[in-house]
Amino acid sequence: MKKETIFKGAATAIITPLNENGVDFDRFGKLLDWQIEEGIDALVICGTTGEGATMSQSEYEATIDYAVKRINKRVPVIAGAGSNNTSRAIEMTKYCCSVGADAILSVTPFYNKTTQLGLVKMYTEIAKASTKPVVLYNVPSRTGINIEPETYLELSKVDNISAIKEANGDLSKIIKTMSLVEDKLDVYSGNDDQAYSVMSLGGKGVISVLSNVVPKETALMCKKFFEGDYEGAKQLQFKYLNLISALFSETNPIPVKAAMAKMGFCENYLRLPLIEMSEDKKAKMFSIMKELGLI
Repeated sequence: MKKETIFKGAATAIITPLNENGVDFDRFGKLLDWQIEEGIDALVICGTTGEGATMSQSEYEATIDYAVKRINKRVPVIAGAGSNNTSRAIEMTKYCCSVGADAILSVTPFYNKTTQLGLVKMYTEIAKASTKPVVLYNVPSRTGINIEPETYLELSKVDNISAIKEANGDLSKIIKTMSLVEDKLDVYSGNDDQAYSVMSLGGKGVISVLSNVVPKETALMCKKFFEGDYEGAKQLQFKYLNLISALFSETNPIPVKAAMAKMGFCENYLRLPLIEMSEDKKAKMFSIMKELGLI
């Protein structure tokens, strides 16, 4: 059964502007508007990049609710609603559905981890609780567990599990996954440096950190690819490789927060355990941004 595609192109895993008082909703709203004006295809709220992990429950709910209302159906809203506590993930999922998110992003369970069968059971329960499509988020470098291709095939049989954000970095496993699930699950690259490669295998685009900084160009890369301008898309992938590397030179979202602060979109404010970017890496990233005309 072919499931409805949530978006095709580039979705920004958006930062959340924070300060010592909490979420800076004024700046957040302006940032969301700018992203849409620049042509981004969807927005992911309170994901890894959005620092949902260090928000209180009230902050999290307010941020999701605000984003849904501000975006107002201009592009799909994908709400980060994952947890290593399945009951909490279900409650977050229900909340996000209730306030109008268009899809749910659900990360694999970190720290307590699980087996592959445990993943199937957990995601099946989350999907049962969701009235919106669920995107599986696989990022083993953070969680310590990888969703195997055969597990994706099993999960593809669940009606409203619709897509994968694949950030395992292993193209061989991505190829195997896509050969197994075919059109039963859409696949998005979760790594900016692999966006072109995943699209060339049949992926539907990228869930991007880079597009916080260059939304127009990230969306254009995908647009060019899907319109058949493969060379144009490839050149955009090449153009931003150094910036992508800088944005992941320290733990995300440390570098992208520094970059967005430099561009005037937020304060360079993070919550522990995250700290500000080291000065040497920050200087190198700013040099790359200056070369690209971003600052």
